Amino acid sequence: MARFAALILAYLFVGLAFIGVFLPGLPTVPFLLLAAWFAARGSEKLHRWLYAHPTFGQLLIDWEREKAVSRKAKVLAIVMLIASWLFMYWRLGPHWLLLVISITFVSVSIFLITRPLPSRS
Repeated sequence: MARFAALILAYLFVGLAFIGVFLPGLPTVPFLLLAAWFAARGSEKLHRWLYAHPTFGQLLIDWEREKAVSRKAKVLAIVMLIASWLFMYWRLGPHWLLLVISITFVSVSIFLITRPLPSRS
């Protein structure tokens, strides 16, 4: 039962990661990391596929080996955070919610900036 639940969660997080590539405000990398973690417990085939994926594989490998994020991934993530924040600023009503989102986005940006670059970069 636990293996089946891990498999379901792995596919759920893979789906959310793919959606996050195209939808501003939805993070890709955290969902991808969760997908890999659950796939390791639910499906060796899915786990291998994630690590061999042309787009996501290197992100997972860099994180697993060095807890590192590439410069390209950092820049893309921060640009998407800024774009998401601008959209929410334009459309969001309650100012307290925008403040909470701003604090979250700044925290995520600081976390990303402070991660080392992969040694291959």
